[in-house]
Amino acid sequence: MLIRYKKSFEKIAMGLLSFMPDEKDIKKLQQSMKSYETDETKQLFLWKEDEDFIGLIGVEVHGNTAVLIDVSVNPSHRGQGVGRKMVASVKDFYPDHEFDARKETAAFLAKCTDC
Repeated sequence: MLIRYKKSFEKIAMGLLSFMPDEKDIKKLQQSMKSYETDETKQLFLWKEDEDFIGLIGVEVHGNTAVLIDVSVNPSHRGQGVGRKMVASVKDFYPDHEFDARKETAAFLAKCTDC
C-alpha cells in the first residue's frame, strides 16, 4: 500500500533511502530528506506490506510531468515486484501526468513499461 510521507516516518524513510547508492553519506541523506520536506514539487511515498514499510519512491512534479527521482526497496524484499507495484501506484496517484526519470532511475522506469 502506498502511503504519503509524513515527518513521523522520517527514520523509516531515511533507512530505506540509505539503500540507494548515492545516499550512503549521512549528510547527503539528510539533505535529500530535507528537500522532500521543504520542496513543494517533490513528493515522497512509502510502501507498506503487512505491518512493515519495505519500499520508498520519490517523484518531482512539474506541470503534467512526474519525474521518478528515487526508488528503494529493502534488500530482503527485492526481486518480488515491489518496485513495480510502487511505480504503478504512483502512476495511479498522478493519472494525468506523463512519467519521466532522472538518469539514476531511468533504467528501472524503462523496466516498468507495463506498470
